[in-house]
Amino acid sequence: MERETNRAVRVDAHAHVWQRGMPLVPGAWLKLDYDFTPEQYLQALDEHAIDFGFLAAASPFGDYNDYTIAALRRSPRLRGSAIVDPAVDMYVLERMHADGVRGIRLQFFGSATVPDLGSFAYRKLFRRVRDLAWHVHLCIDGPRLPQVLSTLEQAGVNLVVDHFGMPDPKAGTACAGFQALLRTLENGRTWVKVSAGYRFGEAVAADCGRILIDRVGGERLMWASDCPFAGHEGQFTYQQTIDAVEAWVPAGVLRDQVFGLTAFKLMFA
Repeated sequence: MERETNRAVRVDAHAHVWQRGMPLVPGAWLKLDYDFTPEQYLQALDEHAIDFGFLAAASPFGDYNDYTIAALRRSPRLRGSAIVDPAVDMYVLERMHADGVRGIRLQFFGSATVPDLGSFAYRKLFRRVRDLAWHVHLCIDGPRLPQVLSTLEQAGVNLVVDHFGMPDPKAGTACAGFQALLRTLENGRTWVKVSAGYRFGEAVAADCGRILIDRVGGERLMWASDCPFAGHEGQFTYQQTIDAVEAWVPAGVLRDQVFGLTAFKLMFA
C-alpha cells in the first residue's frame, strides 16, 4: 500500500487475527468458529487507508501466540502483543521481539481473580519488559482497575490500557477506574486505547474521550478498531469505529496523533 505523502501515518492500535480450531483455554469466554486471517485484516487496513496495525493477543487462546507471531513475520506493517507465563525467560522474549512483538498482554477482564503483580515472578517479567522497551498491555474491567494501577506504576513499565479503561457503563466517567486512570496518565508512561466503545456504550466512550482529550491531548491516546469485533460480529463496521472517535477528536494535529502518530511512536518507531 502506498501512503499519501501529504498525510500523517495512520495506525490501528488493536485488532485480532485467528483461525478456527486453535486451542482454547479452559473456560474461554468465547469460542471463535470462523477464520479472520492476516490477509483479511490487511485488506481492511488498505480499504480504510490505514498504514499499520497492532495485533493484540486474543484471550480465548491464552499463551498460544503462534498464529499472531506467524502473522507478524509475514508483514512489516504489523506489530503485536503476546500473552505469556510470568516465568517466560528473556531468550524467548528476545525472539518474540525479533518477530515483531512489542508488548505483553495482561488479560484480566472477566477473570474471577487477579494474580499478585507484586510477586517475584511478575517483577522479573516487568523488568524484562522494560529492558526490551516494550509495554504492558492491560485489559481489565474499570471497577477493578485501581487494584492494579499502583503496582504497575511502581514497576516503571510503559502501560497501555485497553478500551478507555472499560468504565462501568452505569457510572460512566465517574467510574473509580476511569478516575484512577486519569491520575495515572500524569506519570508520562501510560497510554489509553480509545477503542471498543460499543462494549460499554458509545455515549459513555465519547464522554470519556472528551475528558481524555482535555486532560492529556493526543499524545497519550490511540485509536483502535478492535476488529473483527469478537462477540459482536456483524453489528459494526470498520468505518464506524473510525467515525465514532472522529466525532469527538478535533481535526488537525490532535486527530493525527490519536489516529496514528502516537501509536507509531510507541509501537513501531
